[in-house]
Amino acid sequence: MKTIGMIGGMSWESTLSYYQAINQGVKSTLGGLHSAKICLYSVDFAEIEILQHQGLWDDTAIHLSNAAKAVEAGGADFLLICTNTMHKVADDIQAQISIPILHIADATAEALLADGIGKVGLLGTRFTMEQDFYKQRITDNYPIEVIVPSPDDQILIHNVIYQELCLGKINLQSRQCYLSIIDKLFAQGAEAVILGCTEIALLVQQQHTNVPLYDTTQIHAHSAVMLALAK
Repeated sequence: MKTIGMIGGMSWESTLSYYQAINQGVKSTLGGLHSAKICLYSVDFAEIEILQHQGLWDDTAIHLSNAAKAVEAGGADFLLICTNTMHKVADDIQAQISIPILHIADATAEALLADGIGKVGLLGTRFTMEQDFYKQRITDNYPIEVIVPSPDDQILIHNVIYQELCLGKINLQSRQCYLSIIDKLFAQGAEAVILGCTEIALLVQQQHTNVPLYDTTQIHAHSAVMLALAK
């Protein structure tokens, strides 16, 4: 079994979901008392969040590259960046380490492709929805069209993530707002919706809507298990 490297803490609420999903995946595959071999570096998200909102992405890359080097030194065979947004600096991090990064957008796109999804809605932080680093990676490498909510809806989604979900707060009114936005994307032709922030699945699950949802935390974790157990 390979050792899975993880940079977590962005937020720790969703890192908990990663840790649980990965260990459950290994246990269900191997049985018995098996669990995953993991090297986890958990950052202080407050430091990262300030840099994000100041647009200091080069500084976030330095923080996470140092974490990645520590994970590699700890014996990891490959790396998960346990957040969608910080894949904005994935190439910068990759340049600083010799182990491969398992990219969350690639794992998600491959799951969509396997299910025959050709047009998908994307929810995430404002950075993920506005900028091209995530959606363009999908459209450039896979035959999948990505659409995003309106600017006003993007602000709402973003604020709920940072002001509620990252603090462990689950607000039923916010869930209804998210479900309304999902319905709008479906009306625009989206065949499914990517939960493209690792906290969103804490608020919205498949049981809440008939629109197919792709939880990037679970998809990324599953891909990590498959890679760790591959011979």
